[in-house]
Amino acid sequence: MTLTTINTFVTQKEALALIDFAIAQSQADGIFVSLSASETALSRFSENQISQNVRKNTFSLTVTSYFGKRSASASTTELDQDAIALTVKRSEDLASIAPEDPEWVELLPKQTYSDRTPAFDRATATLSPLRKGEIIQQVCSLSKDAGVNGSGTLSFQVSLNAIGNSAGLRGCDRTTEADFSFTARIDNGSSWNRCTAWSIEQLPIVELTEKVIERAIASRNSQAVEPGDYTVIFEPSAFASLLPWVIWNLDARAADEGRSFMSLSDDSGKPIGNKVGEQLFNPIIQVQRNAAHPLLQGGRFFGGGLSNENLDIVKDGIPQTLAYSRYWAREQGKEPTGSMYPLVMTGSDKTVADLIASTERGIFVSRAWYVRYVNPRTLEVTGMTRDGTFLIENGKISHPIKNLRFNQCLPEMLKNVVALSQAKRCGGSVIPGCKVENFHFSSITDSI
Repeated sequence: MTLTTINTFVTQKEALALIDFAIAQSQADGIFVSLSASETALSRFSENQISQNVRKNTFSLTVTSYFGKRSASASTTELDQDAIALTVKRSEDLASIAPEDPEWVELLPKQTYSDRTPAFDRATATLSPLRKGEIIQQVCSLSKDAGVNGSGTLSFQVSLNAIGNSAGLRGCDRTTEADFSFTARIDNGSSWNRCTAWSIEQLPIVELTEKVIERAIASRNSQAVEPGDYTVIFEPSAFASLLPWVIWNLDARAADEGRSFMSLSDDSGKPIGNKVGEQLFNPIIQVQRNAAHPLLQGGRFFGGGLSNENLDIVKDGIPQTLAYSRYWAREQGKEPTGSMYPLVMTGSDKTVADLIASTERGIFVSRAWYVRYVNPRTLEVTGMTRDGTFLIENGKISHPIKNLRFNQCLPEMLKNVVALSQAKRCGGSVIPGCKVENFHFSSITDSI
């Protein structure tokens, strides 16, 4: 069987040419054009055998036309020039009758992006169905030999994103991403983990599979413990379900308007600013936006055109900045930041096993599941442990315990982080394992 070919519909040169063509058709005061193309291939397996193969190509070109403070958008999934010209005309017709936007900002001028090249791995982009099948067959054989029921996914994606406007802005990046997730179940025990990389060769598939199988077997016949406040050791993949909630809520407008845990208020409750620069978390907390991190090597710009450059978010436990949209930055006399992703949290040279060994009594959490708001203002959330939760006694895993529901104020959690492990890529972020004191579990759950 031959390798599949890369097929993202258009090359970078062709993508920018299509954007230039769309801009040339404009009769509006201003125009912004974005183009995205991708090829995604996903294989699912369950009960130790492949159950689904999906492969799809997508293309979308979106045009936003501006007449003064009026704007409207239209999209097409067709590549020919007639379709693009009609899309430009449709957006102009809609913009001409749209109401004025009270938060309108002028088109972003030409930007200077980093000269680095985002990661594009040809071996991943050309991964054949045969090779994917061989990888999954190996995983299923390991599961079957161990007597567990294995399920999960193996996928890759090739993406191209391009932007341009009538003020001279242009940008185009292409990237690759590979992802593997695996769940093992046996009797009343289960375990799960996931790994993501920009290259299929960077995925530790066999190592992860063996670890998940071992933990699933060890998680059987769990015992109940009393809910309460515990020292908790989080796997990186578990902490990656909690940390982003804090960073997502570092929004400048919400803080300045009194709607955020970052808000400052006077005695009457009136907003009087934000908490940037205050010591809110443990000094070991260091978080950056860093698309250039070796494990990520992502795109150089955001969808609106702002540069995705390195940004200190939390330094020595002190929030350094908030996320400013272009509108709110103009209102507050600040520089717009773009979004707060991808996240990179600095870890240490310790392993998760080292964190466990330093814990006299606590709980080991391998997965945080179904995290939801309790109070957005204080950033209290609720969620459950899942797929292998264990009691730690005298620096060792003692025995599996029944899953627990937690209700936790996340800023307090970051204040109570006392140790970190090595960081690893978890989805689109780089996150370490963490040791957290006084983490609150509110009840036992019946979930596996």
